[in-house]
Amino acid sequence: MLTRWLYFKVLGLSALFATISFWWQLPGLIGSRGLSPAFRTLDWLRDGHASFAQAPTLVWLSSSDAMLHLLCAGAALGSLLVFASVALRPALALTWVCWLSLVTVGSPFLSFQWDVLLVEVLLFSIPYAPSGLIADGEPSSWSRLLLIIISFKVTFESGVVKLASGDSAWWPDLTALTFHWWSQPLPTWTSYLAWLWPLWAQKLLCLTVLALELVVPLLSFGPRPARRVAGVGSLVLLGGLALGGNYSFYNLLAAALAVPLLDDGFLRRTVFRFLPPFAEVPQPGPARRWSTWSGWALVAVLAVSGALIFLQRFGVQPPAPARQALAFIDPFNCINAYGAFAVMTKTRPEIIVEGSVDGLTWKEYDFRWKPGRLDARPRFVAPWQPRLDWQMWFAALGHCQQNPWLLELQRQLMAGSPQALALLDGDPFSGTRPTRVRTTVYQYRFAPLEQAGQWWTRQPTGPYCPEVRLDAQGALVRATP
Repeated sequence: MLTRWLYFKVLGLSALFATISFWWQLPGLIGSRGLSPAFRTLDWLRDGHASFAQAPTLVWLSSSDAMLHLLCAGAALGSLLVFASVALRPALALTWVCWLSLVTVGSPFLSFQWDVLLVEVLLFSIPYAPSGLIADGEPSSWSRLLLIIISFKVTFESGVVKLASGDSAWWPDLTALTFHWWSQPLPTWTSYLAWLWPLWAQKLLCLTVLALELVVPLLSFGPRPARRVAGVGSLVLLGGLALGGNYSFYNLLAAALAVPLLDDGFLRRTVFRFLPPFAEVPQPGPARRWSTWSGWALVAVLAVSGALIFLQRFGVQPPAPARQALAFIDPFNCINAYGAFAVMTKTRPEIIVEGSVDGLTWKEYDFRWKPGRLDARPRFVAPWQPRLDWQMWFAALGHCQQNPWLLELQRQLMAGSPQALALLDGDPFSGTRPTRVRTTVYQYRFAPLEQAGQWWTRQPTGPYCPEVRLDAQGALVRATP
């Protein structure tokens, strides 16, 4: 009972952070005046004759801002009910429907691994929840195993992709973390401190990460002592991630998944050692056979489907019937494959956005969290996720033509859009509209200690998008010298 109580507390909190942080940014991201409006995504789906099964979202009913805010409100309400352990199954279903609806139309700003992970976890948490308004005894073994499987694949698959990629920085060189501290999307000031560690410590920590991702998760399916080791190992890994970087609500969500690996006795001796014991609750009666059989069948579906989806990454194709089944469930994001930083990023290109009123004097637009000013200290922001700042990191690894939302950002800056400016750290023009905007790529690195007051160094490498302006109709065009 204590294990399940703690699980839903952490899950509700992580879902609430996910919802509230996105809700605040929604107008500037996928709102009707955002960088990638949901109504345009829906128009694209309609043009492709997509059905609800291919794009499961309530936005089919309406793509208005009111509907988007209603979905956020529903997800937030459901998250609060989950946190309060009130009507858990309806609350989980409500949060799942609303969050899935947003994810389906939220690309590219709702396309991170933890976004689809939350969809999957919410759905498979429903059997683990009590069926009534209050707890009604211990959850079934198969419902707990569903969550253990998800916890296992999130961690284990992240380790597998690192070795399968062939990146020698992960193995055998063990130098991946010497790049990671400064090349990750949103470093923290503790990332800078870790970057200063000697090479032997970096290699030892890298080896530890591989062990925590590849070896320790295998204990998840062992006896109770082994499961405890797997749970604690997962929490140690997540604690390190939280201390060394900003990874949104992922750490909270993955920590929730580690809780079912533990047990009430362990929690009472550790986390809740000095708190009064929970009241005893009546044990449930024997489960109906059909319920037990269907539950274990669901476990098999999750395990087999998850393995097949992961193997597809490596070119292993399942039989045709299995491919058809996987293609059917794919839009629902209910069973996913995971794996972050398969190949370590060894450079840090940053896109700097600048505006000018006269074409001669240029001023930089500061982002709240991503690197920009050389003297700006990297800060903690997780579990909040500044999604534009994150997307700028991915955009810098690609090309201007691949990111139409970045062109829209430049157009809106010249149009004085309050929605766009709200996503940034102030307006360098104090209300005056720039007539031109340019984007330049710089290579960033942490500054050496001897450069007092500087956290970063940078070198320009060239333009990202062509310099642009607005024509008489307010459309974006290439600026001429």
